[in-house]
Amino acid sequence: MEDNEKLVLFERRDRIAIVTLNRPERRNALSPILLLELAGKLKELVAEDQVRCLIMRGTGDKAFSAGYDIGAIPTDPDPEMMKLLEDNPNPLETGLDAVASFPYPVIAMLNGVAIGAGCELAITCDIRIGVEDMRMGMPPAKLGIVYSPGGMQKFINTVGLANTRELFLTGEYVNADRAREMGLVNYIVPRDELEDLTFSMAEGIASNAPLALKGTKRILSLLTGYQEISPEALEEAYRLIGEAFGSEDLREGQRAFMEKRKPNFQGR
Repeated sequence: MEDNEKLVLFERRDRIAIVTLNRPERRNALSPILLLELAGKLKELVAEDQVRCLIMRGTGDKAFSAGYDIGAIPTDPDPEMMKLLEDNPNPLETGLDAVASFPYPVIAMLNGVAIGAGCELAITCDIRIGVEDMRMGMPPAKLGIVYSPGGMQKFINTVGLANTRELFLTGEYVNADRAREMGLVNYIVPRDELEDLTFSMAEGIASNAPLALKGTKRILSLLTGYQEISPEALEEAYRLIGEAFGSEDLREGQRAFMEKRKPNFQGR
């Protein structure tokens, strides 16, 4: 099982915490253990109530996060992994919820690509600052996957329905300028200015009144969370997701991804 000691790095600078996704060999792809380690650390920070702004970044200069690690999707888990998944059946949801529910503002410092679940992690943050050569995208359709309704709703809340349709139905990556135009990022800067702007903004946020920060973030969450899907619609959505996960197309999408070739989908 993956060693979780260095998958997520943490640093404190006064009232600011820096969280670094640390899987450079996988372009900081999100593994189940990384996500659970992230959620656990954020829970500790919430309990301490000393951090007023959180910065999320990826190791290196290539990727914020290349998405959920396809190779980490358990098809035949060992007993240790089985127990971990029984206690935490959806590590991705656990990790993203921990970021979304962090009571103070979270800034995503997008030092490279943010793809798939890495893109969702980025928009789960409150503010996003990216470099000029970054790319973002949601490629589930190219892998034979139907994304979760909660994840899609998050994109609708952030970039609107039309842009969400473009991202999910084309599966194509967008460059920094298009990401800024769509609302996926707030600022695009040269790489040598990324840290300065991010930390300057974090320091300004951290100097604001704590109760105002917490209250404002919570109210914004309440306002964007008012849309509720009916139980019948949710059941249908998860049936469609289940069909895709049990399909030959998903297996073909995974093989094609690993083999770096175009998939040959058959619709079954």
